[in-house]
Amino acid sequence: MSWVAAKAMAARKASLRLANITTKAKNTALMKIASAISKNKEGLLKANAKDVKAAERILKAGELSNAFVQRLKLSDHKLRNLAEMVRSVAKLKDPVGSTLYAMELDRGLELYKVSCPIGVVGAIFEARPDVLPQISALCLKSGNAVVLKGGREAKYSNEAFFELIREVSEQAGIPGGWIQLIEARREVRELLGMDEYLDLLLPRGSKQFVRYIQENTRIPVLGHAEGVCHIYVDEHADLKQAVEVSYDAKVQYPAVCNAVETLLVHRAIASRFLPEIAKRYREAGVEIRGCERTHRILPDIKRATERDWRTEYLDLIISIKIVDGIEEAIDHINTYGSKHTDAIITRDGKAALRFMTGVDSSSVMLNASTRFSDGYRYGLGAEVGISTGKVHARGPVGLEGLTTSKFYLLGGGHVVASYLGPSAKPFTHRPLPKRWSDIARDLEEK
Repeated sequence: MSWVAAKAMAARKASLRLANITTKAKNTALMKIASAISKNKEGLLKANAKDVKAAERILKAGELSNAFVQRLKLSDHKLRNLAEMVRSVAKLKDPVGSTLYAMELDRGLELYKVSCPIGVVGAIFEARPDVLPQISALCLKSGNAVVLKGGREAKYSNEAFFELIREVSEQAGIPGGWIQLIEARREVRELLGMDEYLDLLLPRGSKQFVRYIQENTRIPVLGHAEGVCHIYVDEHADLKQAVEVSYDAKVQYPAVCNAVETLLVHRAIASRFLPEIAKRYREAGVEIRGCERTHRILPDIKRATERDWRTEYLDLIISIKIVDGIEEAIDHINTYGSKHTDAIITRDGKAALRFMTGVDSSSVMLNASTRFSDGYRYGLGAEVGISTGKVHARGPVGLEGLTTSKFYLLGGGHVVASYLGPSAKPFTHRPLPKRWSDIARDLEEK
């Protein structure tokens, strides 16, 4: 048996025990992990500095982008946020064991649909060391074992987080083997074929990277290939508000999937809005690429090409297009967008509703920055990623997205034959007010 298979098998075995760990035990472990992140800040930053130093050498050689290096860096602030994120996950309601459906089929024959962990999650991500504790915390709270594979550029950071989480969680009583780390790229190819051990894959990275995962495995994949996000500035927009939101969505943190990449501007307000937002963008070092009509108003910008409308820059670059109205904006987004996050700036309620129901994306916003599309900001504690698919989970995926369900049927010697034939008994199909947790408590006391 290979090293990767041994780790995947260990995770599978641990997952069966982890699924039955109490909420109190999971929360205790999470709070201890959060404390350990704070207490071991110096060691975590030291490990990260090794990764950043190596990445900066590659940056000088022109093989990495500055945005990539920025995503790699940890700081005191990021570590404080990570510790708080883990604590927030501990405070969330346990998603396991919730009653989703309760139905009396007949007297003494009761059916319960109950949420449960998915099992073993494979998380494969590029150089974002903060992803490892986020995914680990959510998997632990939702009762899932996890096999982690981070980018080689974050090797030391990932190892430091992994060892901290593994040691602290096991000391707190979480089953050993629930968290695994693989490092070599060749191990990913092997992992993709282990559908007997893994139940779900969570890729986080470039479009090419996610597509590779999707095309080379039989394991279900949850995620998104890219974030081509838009803001449409309507003719009834508050222009001061539009400038602030458009600036934040691009400049606040451009190297992430929920940063805006294209501005669509109604022709009626373009001559007033574009000079203002262009001034703010230039001050922040943003490169502007525009359509022919935009170029007439801002003659010193680059001309946008067809490729720009489909591009996720992940950098201080934005494309701008002037449109004739809301229908053209909606059509542009549904044609060129990635179904991630899109926003409208307007004071017109009818326009807002038309946009929000017409745009086919996982998050659609009114008068707010696309940067709000995030599991922590949505109150999910954290996220394992953002899904642009429409099956199982959509948008920022938190705890509920890491659960599935099972049916429990409680009978008293009932047989199907009683409900067939000319003298068949009828089903009552009566909704039940009881929760599965009450039934489980009664069974435990018998």
